[in-house]
Amino acid sequence: MSTDELSNSLPLEPLNTYLEAHLPQFSGLRQVTKFSDGQSNPTYLLEAQSGRYVLRRKPHGALLASAHAVDREYRVIRALADTDVPVPEALLLCTDDSVIGSMFYVMAFVDGRTLWNHALPGFSIPARRQIYDELNRVLVALHAVDITAVGLADYGRPGNYYERQISRWSRQYRASETGRSDSMEKLIAWLELNVPADDGRRCLVHGDYRLDNMMFDRHESRAIAVLDWELSTLGHPLADLAYQCAQWRFAHDADLLPGIGGLDRSALGIPTEEEYVGTYCERLGIESTTHWNFYLAVSYFRLAAICQGVYKRGLDGNASSERATQFGRLAENIARTACELLD
Repeated sequence: MSTDELSNSLPLEPLNTYLEAHLPQFSGLRQVTKFSDGQSNPTYLLEAQSGRYVLRRKPHGALLASAHAVDREYRVIRALADTDVPVPEALLLCTDDSVIGSMFYVMAFVDGRTLWNHALPGFSIPARRQIYDELNRVLVALHAVDITAVGLADYGRPGNYYERQISRWSRQYRASETGRSDSMEKLIAWLELNVPADDGRRCLVHGDYRLDNMMFDRHESRAIAVLDWELSTLGHPLADLAYQCAQWRFAHDADLLPGIGGLDRSALGIPTEEEYVGTYCERLGIESTTHWNFYLAVSYFRLAAICQGVYKRGLDGNASSERATQFGRLAENIARTACELLD
């Protein structure tokens, strides 16, 4: 069986045997369906006699160091269970690779809707306002979590968060580099020389916080689950905010990474970047977003490195998406856009 075929299937009988033995009330696995969306950890819908569940696993094949840490995902969503941050119920972590070929975890199935188009076509102006306000509210709730109380005080390394991020993503980029990019070289050099002094802010950060990584109630503008915690760690709160605000700058008609750039956001009822940032800062009690262009540049850099990693996995045949090989061009475009911020 090829790597691609392995990524799209699971051995039903061994999986069912394991889950019936280790997951209370689980019985009768009937069908496994891989979700087609997502570029990182393969995700599957499990349909069983006892109900529906979701399984996330590491991809097959050679992986970059520290990437695809499904055990970290499991730990963080379990820790957030009794907080104001909506997450699926974490049910089971399996570190035994022999069951399905790699580490995996199972969480409860959340019956909601994912809003893929950030422009929210088909929604009323008040509904768009409510959805973006809810997105903002949940981000503030995440950054307000008492990391000690939920057992995550050791979830990230000490020291300047941005120095660590630049170092980590530089290594990840080098490990998946397929050719020289002058834009990435310029970006890395500038970031290393312009890291702001550590201001002491430290909180749980999602790492990939955006509209389409959240599930909403099917009938209300209410978030019911934040998903895809693979990149979560302890860091600076404005990292998540700047990363999300990159969506304001991406063209709304882009094929691979569409945002809300170029739209008349006021007419749509979507806040401007300035309004969204202002609301966030007021809610969290932050008075300043000094060094905003640096935070944005780091966000672009991380995203470019992630896209390069997706592209490399596509070339190697162990990506989660069939579109992975299209991400090489996207990585270069993002890096080039980031360099405009530096000027």
